[in-house]
Amino acid sequence: MKILVTGGAGFIGSHIVDAYIKAGHDVVIIDDLSTGRIQNVNKNAELVCANVQDVEVEEVFQRHSFDAVNHQAAQMDVRRSVEDPIFDAKNNVIGLINVLQNCVKYRVKKVIFASSGGAIYGEQNQFPADEEHRLQPYSPYGITKLIGEKYLFFYALNYGIKYTALRYANVFGPRQNPHGEAGVVAIFTKMLLKNQQPIINGTGEKTTDFVYVKDVVRANLLALEYEENNIFNVGTARETNINELYNSLCKAVGNNLEAKHGPAKEGEQFRSVISYKKIEKELGWKPTYTVDKGLEETIEFFRKYEVH
Repeated sequence: MKILVTGGAGFIGSHIVDAYIKAGHDVVIIDDLSTGRIQNVNKNAELVCANVQDVEVEEVFQRHSFDAVNHQAAQMDVRRSVEDPIFDAKNNVIGLINVLQNCVKYRVKKVIFASSGGAIYGEQNQFPADEEHRLQPYSPYGITKLIGEKYLFFYALNYGIKYTALRYANVFGPRQNPHGEAGVVAIFTKMLLKNQQPIINGTGEKTTDFVYVKDVVRANLLALEYEENNIFNVGTARETNINELYNSLCKAVGNNLEAKHGPAKEGEQFRSVISYKKIEKELGWKPTYTVDKGLEETIEFFRKYEVH
């Protein structure tokens, strides 16, 4: 298959590109490198440096006859979405619509969409949340991901585009950006390896469903061959609070810095954990990495490539 991966120089997107190429597919990447990195780009993929909102996107569709589009490009920082919802909407809604309009015009058959299995549900009333849980996002980021799913439904209904929306839990692993506010595992790992003091926002009792990037990649591989229009959670159904994560990282890194706490951040729910029963039933997917095993591989990567 010929596949376009938007955001393919980013953390998750670059791993997906690697897996698609390894599986024998022909891959083109669109990435503006605002958060993605050139060193993440697979040498066998074509990189077009552009934003998904840009008119240049159509030129890429014109030059290639894509069988599928995997849309990973996004503004994915919850806190930035709270501070600048217009920026968030431009990237996550207008960017998606631009891609989908070109899918219609150039007859792309399949779209895989990176949605959110945390922000889209808001404060949960069942644990873990399945796909039927009420959708009440607490942040503009969660709102734009929900809007994205609704647009996928619209384009499927009106133009026959097949779609799979994958609601990721909190993805972590090698290549995650350790700068900025998003990606607590990457941020804490790099700081602890450099013997710097991380700050835990709030009490540290906030829980998250941490899913390892290699498991997320498998879901994206399976979704390529799936022919129904559907939405799936991609998570572990296990909660880890931030204090537990910090202690696990300290132990794995060999650093005994005492935890330090700061103020809580807006837009984040207190407990987040999602069920994977639906995707297990439909696609045969389930997580294979524990948090600790994923942390081992992540720390190994950061020791080699991120700490100088």
